[in-house]
Parts: sequence; C-alpha cells; structure tokens
Amino acid sequence: MLVARLALVAALSVVLAACGKPPVHHRESFVFGTRVEVLIAGLDESRARPAATAVLQEFDRLHRIYHAWQPSELSALNAAVAAGKEHAVTPEMAGLIAGAQNLSATGEHLFDPGIGGLIKLWGFQSDEFKAALPDPAALAAWRARAPGGTGIADLHIGTTGGHVVGSRNPAVALDFGGYLKGVALDRAAEILRARGASDALINIGGNVMALGSKNGVRWRVGIQHPRQPGPLATLELEDGEAIGTSGDYQRYFELDGRRYCHLLDPRSGAPVTHTQSLTVLITPRENAGTLSDAVSKPLFIAGAEWPRLAKKYAVDQVLRVDAGGRIQVGAALHGRLEYVGGRPADLEVMPGR
Repeated sequence: MLVARLALVAALSVVLAACGKPPVHHRESFVFGTRVEVLIAGLDESRARPAATAVLQEFDRLHRIYHAWQPSELSALNAAVAAGKEHAVTPEMAGLIAGAQNLSATGEHLFDPGIGGLIKLWGFQSDEFKAALPDPAALAAWRARAPGGTGIADLHIGTTGGHVVGSRNPAVALDFGGYLKGVALDRAAEILRARGASDALINIGGNVMALGSKNGVRWRVGIQHPRQPGPLATLELEDGEAIGTSGDYQRYFELDGRRYCHLLDPRSGAPVTHTQSLTVLITPRENAGTLSDAVSKPLFIAGAEWPRLAKKYAVDQVLRVDAGGRIQVGAALHGRLEYVGGRPADLEVMPGR
C-alpha cells in the first residue's frame, strides 16, 4: 500500500469572519510534493489576494531551486560533490547549508539533510514509491562511504571569491525534504507581515505557523492521529507559534506486511520502526517555522530518548506516539490539548517536558 497523508489537520474549518469584518481569504496550491494553504484574516480581498500570491510564488521558487531529484541548483551541487569537485552556490544556499549543519549538530546528526543518497536508495526520492527494498550491496556501499551516517557535516563552505561548497566525501548528497518546508514557513511569515497581513495561518503539508488571530479568535489546529482518520487532539496557537509532525504514515510503502517509512535513521541506514508520529510545538522565536520542521525529525528518530534531544533544542512541547500506540506528551503541551474523544487511556504526561 502506498500512502502520502498530511501530518497535521491545519484549519479545522474556514468560517466567515464576525459581522462587519472581511471573510478569511483562503488559497491552496500543491508545492513541495504536498498541499499548502494560506489563510489571511482581517484584510479585504484587494490586499489579501496579492499577499497570498506572493507567498505561493516564494514557495514555488524554493521548490524549484532546491529540488533534490529534478534538475535544480541543489541537484547541480550534488552532482559536483559526487564528482569530487567544488561548486559555487548562492549566498542563500550557503546560508541554508550552514543553518542545517548547526541544526544537525545539535541533534547529534539524527537530522541530516546530507543523506540524499540513502533516501534515493530506499526509493523515497520520487513522487510515487515502489514496494521494494534497496539493493543490499548498494546499501552496504553507502554505509561504508558515509561512516556514522553523518553527511552534511562533511560539506565545507568557502567564502574566498564567493560561496563555494565541496566535500572530501563523495557520498554526501543534499536533500532538504525535511527542512525546506519549515524555511518556507518563516519566509511566508516575513512576506505576509511586510504586506500588512498580521493575522494568518500557513500550512505546508502539516507544518503550520500562526500569525495573530482569526478576527480575534485564536487559530485552532489539529494533530493528526497516526492510525485513524482525523485529529488525535486539537489546540489553539499563539501569535508566532509553529507546529510540525513527523509520522510514519506520510510517506511509506508496505512489503510482506511490514511498513517502511521515509524517516531513516542515519546510524543504521534503515527506516525507523519504534515511533508512529512525533509532534513539536515551537514557541515564538527566530526561525520558529524552520525549527518546527527540522526538530521533529531527530526526536522521531531518537524514540524514547526524545526528551534529552528536546532539551538541547530548547523545545518543551512535544507529543510522541510509539509503535504500540502509546502516547507520551510534555506537560506544557498536554495542558493545551483537547483530545478528540476524551483523554486517551494509554497516555503518559512527562513532567517538566
């Protein structure tokens, strides 16, 4: 069975604004291989529409430039690294690489956008997945060329005569699939605020950022249940908060009754099996959107060790559903959640997390 589902139910409903206020402007598109939404409140149509258009245009630009398996600036860099050559990149790309390197180091390299070669071996660099395991010899060769699974740390960025990127490890191949949606959230927030849209909700395939409110009412979102249709819980987001979920139900294939998800452990080179989903809520801060996307990955891969890594990222609002459906939730997030159908029976609240 081949499945691609959203991690978060972003806007539970789009309702008309209160009397005397403009309706919520709602735009949708398909970018980054997923459905994206931009909802803008408090602006009339003549201002909301161009603001939403500018956001969607930026999403499209990012998608084209940093596509991992179609011709792009990113794929050109990967080809150069594979050939043992250095490659000139834009200041923007150099900044994204440096930022990803810092985030990867904080998460002990469990978040690693440099394992594009491994992702390709598992067949996840495709819009549709085949139910097939990677060639064992090719997988062993990748492990041998990328010991420890740390890829992006092997890239070096030179600044003499421009930004030049290279690596002594030809196995490094960038794939920003677990990072770029969060970057795009932050870009969207900048664009909307610059255009006077201070009340908005941006949803990129389940990574969501809230600005302001929906005509005085906080934006309400839902956390997708990993094994049932609809949300596990809902909550209201504060201005500037971002939330993201990594799940084994978003991109996966099944073979001989076993699920193989796209979330790969760089240490083993294999899909994670101990976790169904992990959600992080990022309180207002610089790059909150980027963190909502990037931080959920290493915590998902860490499994039961997630509290230790969450502390390193200064994140204390986390919800994890393990392979058996048991739920762990930090006390800070638990106090904000409304569980659909009542509090789950198999739920553990983690004090101080």
